[in-house]
Amino acid sequence: MDAQLAQLIINGIAVGSIIALAAVGLTLTYGILRISNFAHGDFLTLGAYFTWVINGWGMNIWLSMVVAAILTVIAMLLTEKILWSRMRILRATSTTLIIISIGLALFVRNGIIFLWGGKNQNYNLPVIQALDIGGLKIPQNQLLVLVLAILAILFLHYILQNTKIGKAMRAVADDLDLARVSGINVERVILWTWIIAGSLTSLGGSMYGLITAVRPNMGWFLILPLFASVILGGIGNPYGAIFAALIIGIVQEVSTPWLGSQYKQGVALLIMILVLLIRPKGLFKGTV
Repeated sequence: MDAQLAQLIINGIAVGSIIALAAVGLTLTYGILRISNFAHGDFLTLGAYFTWVINGWGMNIWLSMVVAAILTVIAMLLTEKILWSRMRILRATSTTLIIISIGLALFVRNGIIFLWGGKNQNYNLPVIQALDIGGLKIPQNQLLVLVLAILAILFLHYILQNTKIGKAMRAVADDLDLARVSGINVERVILWTWIIAGSLTSLGGSMYGLITAVRPNMGWFLILPLFASVILGGIGNPYGAIFAALIIGIVQEVSTPWLGSQYKQGVALLIMILVLLIRPKGLFKGTV
């Protein structure tokens, strides 16, 4: 395999892993809460900034990620309390929810700029030499990103398949009214949906900051690949979102020498369109 191509594939796997984490959170909030949350990418950015701030105070980067995830979850729960729960009571239409989420995205992004400015930021980390494996230069941060993503995905799989809350989440995703009649505590499921989505999204943002700069619009530029992963993998299917995110991450990076980095987002959209022409419901069944 050509060395440049192999290098791009490795880069794509790292980026795809980050997209996968955030896409899982996005697909869960849609599958269970029926919210197409365009602010999701900006909460990813918020997680990265929380990590940067806490790490700048002298805390270990890994502990900073954990604290950042907690803070991001709190921010998401506040939006649930202030916005989304009220919209469910009012039975707001999907169009209304989309418009609200776009407004929320602008609010979060401009709040970040107001608090921390618009300059690129970097974590307070020592410079680590890239590993030389078979002639390929692999930054250690990319390996850490991949390992963290795998661990997070395995933990999510365990929750969904082996815990009561995971089974309840699947039931609510299939039929909310039936789940409520069956005695499932829907409000508890909603709470855990935001906790899981917020944690994974924040972790994705923190990890993205490891391989690139932390900047206010980083999540907004990922929103198209995120939605492409969700739709491509089958809306509401976290495993499908993971698989689709890896495909999109790799193809985006591999396309760079021919199309340039400015067309990466277009590549994600093109992949989604081509697949949906063949499989309109995505690659996998859309269910949690």
